[in-house]
Amino acid sequence: MEKKVKALLDTITFLVFLFFDFVDVVLCVAYELLDKLFEAKPFPCYCGKKLETKELSETLFWRKNVFREMGFLSFGRKICEAVKKRDDGNRGEVVNRWSDCGCDSCVSWMKKSNQKLHVVVKEFPQVNSEDGPREEATTENVIFLHGFLSSSSYWTHSVFKYLSEPLNHQIYRYFAVDLLGFGKSPKPNDCLYTLNDHVEMIHKSVISAYELSSFHLVAHSMGCNIALALAAKYPKFVKSVTLVAPPYFSDSNDETSSSMALNTVARKTLWPPLAFGKSVMTWYEHVGRFFCFLICKNHTTWERIFKLFTQTRELNFMVVDLTRHTHHSAWHSMHNVICGGSKFMDDYVGILINAKVKVWVIHGDQDLTVPLDCSNNLKMKFPQLKLIIVQNVDHGTVIFHRKRDFVKSLQHIWATS
Repeated sequence: MEKKVKALLDTITFLVFLFFDFVDVVLCVAYELLDKLFEAKPFPCYCGKKLETKELSETLFWRKNVFREMGFLSFGRKICEAVKKRDDGNRGEVVNRWSDCGCDSCVSWMKKSNQKLHVVVKEFPQVNSEDGPREEATTENVIFLHGFLSSSSYWTHSVFKYLSEPLNHQIYRYFAVDLLGFGKSPKPNDCLYTLNDHVEMIHKSVISAYELSSFHLVAHSMGCNIALALAAKYPKFVKSVTLVAPPYFSDSNDETSSSMALNTVARKTLWPPLAFGKSVMTWYEHVGRFFCFLICKNHTTWERIFKLFTQTRELNFMVVDLTRHTHHSAWHSMHNVICGGSKFMDDYVGILINAKVKVWVIHGDQDLTVPLDCSNNLKMKFPQLKLIIVQNVDHGTVIFHRKRDFVKSLQHIWATS
């Protein structure tokens, strides 16, 4: 009986995703046509594009589609080739895509000549003792990096409320960053959102802008990959790295690492609904763009609707963050940072171990988004790492259900580093 049920579910799953294969091919032609009509310099999709650089993830190119392999795109592209691209003299400018939101908040970054990430800074003032200023006090800097489809609010609404100035004559400055393409940070359409793109923007917006000569790193989920890349580039600057639920999928074969990451974090499944939505948005470039066109482009409208139904003035920051991105930024960050970035993780951790940088890993034992096996495998590969397994918490509650304890753990890590 169980085998029959499993066979039935497998058949239904196959048919559902076969339908999405067809829809994705149709939308590929539709978007190519619309992009040529509305954009001066359309960004090409990955349906027929070949791998050109090591920084791009293999998962962008080898996602199989039955109808694409049968040549269904040929006829549609002949129609698209007959349509001339719009030429309005703005080819050199980075403009907003027609399918992205154009509200004041989403396009404000375009008005700035020197584009930087949105950074929230929390700093405690120098406290004078009875004998005068504390001249012996030193400043410790901490950079917080959020995960996928989130923003700096992830930290400012959680641990920032419980951070206080530690003792031992140290003054702490905390930097919560909106990563490139998310929250209030720039979302350029000419960017591929590689690990290097994220690292360079953090250096420009935080390390260089605030003249940091040393810092601690705290990161959650996707932010862990970026934190390791940043730390490996500046190992002499980094005092400690704390990774919360890191998506570690290392393998001796680079391509296998990327595919392992994709099939783990976005495996094709119908249940639960969140996993189903994640798989559709990750496997199907054009279906994902369609949903972003409906939701992200109209996020202000959806926010007003939610406020009306919930009778609240302010929505939960997690609900707001889910739509504060473009399909282009989310799509490339998922593939180039989480999936493609997995093949660099061993090298990055190795650099930190050799530089004697302390790396701590915190993971919930009930995490279904990024399985605990990721951190266990990381610990097995690098025994020098410190692994803390928290019982009865998942991907989000590992922080949000234990904010005070999490802050205490961080302060202990910083003090011992």
